[in-house]
Amino acid sequence: MIKVAAYSKGNGLQDDLSLKQLSEKEWDWYWVDFESPTSGEVELLESFFHFHPLAVEDCLHELQRPKLDYYDDHTFFVIHSIHPKTLEREEINIFLGECYIVTFHKKPARSLETARQMLFKSRHKEEVDEYFILHQILDKVVDNYFPIVYRIEDHINEIEDNTKNLSMERLLDELFDRRSELLTLRQTVHPMRDLLYRILNTHHLDGVRERREYFADIHDHLIKVADIIASNREMTQDIRDSYLSLNSHQTNRTMQILTVISVIFMPLTFIVGIYGMNFRNMPELQWEFGYFGVWAIMIGIAFGMYRWFKNKGWFD
Repeated sequence: MIKVAAYSKGNGLQDDLSLKQLSEKEWDWYWVDFESPTSGEVELLESFFHFHPLAVEDCLHELQRPKLDYYDDHTFFVIHSIHPKTLEREEINIFLGECYIVTFHKKPARSLETARQMLFKSRHKEEVDEYFILHQILDKVVDNYFPIVYRIEDHINEIEDNTKNLSMERLLDELFDRRSELLTLRQTVHPMRDLLYRILNTHHLDGVRERREYFADIHDHLIKVADIIASNREMTQDIRDSYLSLNSHQTNRTMQILTVISVIFMPLTFIVGIYGMNFRNMPELQWEFGYFGVWAIMIGIAFGMYRWFKNKGWFD
């Protein structure tokens, strides 16, 4: 599907144009959006717009790294949006030329739709140009990172507080899932941050220099998102270490109790083993109170060892 919007001082801002109408009139600028294009529509990138074949090839190959390429009469951008539920990276390709911008994406992009709405809500349409649209697209893509990051941060806080009273194994599973999500976000945000840095420092895009403060604001947002991701990863590492330390402490505590019980029963087992032998000449077997005496000795030994371990602090 191809969406075309164009503006001229004589005709104003018009939407739902065709490419034929686009070529029949003179426009101050136009925006062509290729959403989930067919193979025939893809061919228009070369046959109608005459974009560089390498740039068109990058459009067809999914998940290119965010980048910026310069060609003779246009500049090519690759940026990444993030699906809010699956956290999958979704590629958006942008061709920027003199008085036009062309966007290409294989899946519906909420950020582009929001930028399109902002375009038609703008009160000063005579000040709008292709760089205004580029800024709106980048701004909306980056703004959509924040709810995702904040949602993961809330999940991490729930894991730390264990509000659901989950077992330690379940908590660690959820914690590692959050770390995996943060890693996915970092692999998207850091290249986008580098891309905005290149855009801010390029000498090829005059419109960026005129609106430098606006593009710098997007770069600042990316730095903020990157910092939040880094701090959350550190938090998950601290929580993981705390849980592992607690688990190790509980294991050591259990082993300590089992060791105490084993040590207490060792002399008792020794005594029972001696008097369990079937030798004929064992004087104690003939004592009238021998059975009760052995019981008293074993109870005394067990109680004495218990008191000794208690004084050592093994039961604290």
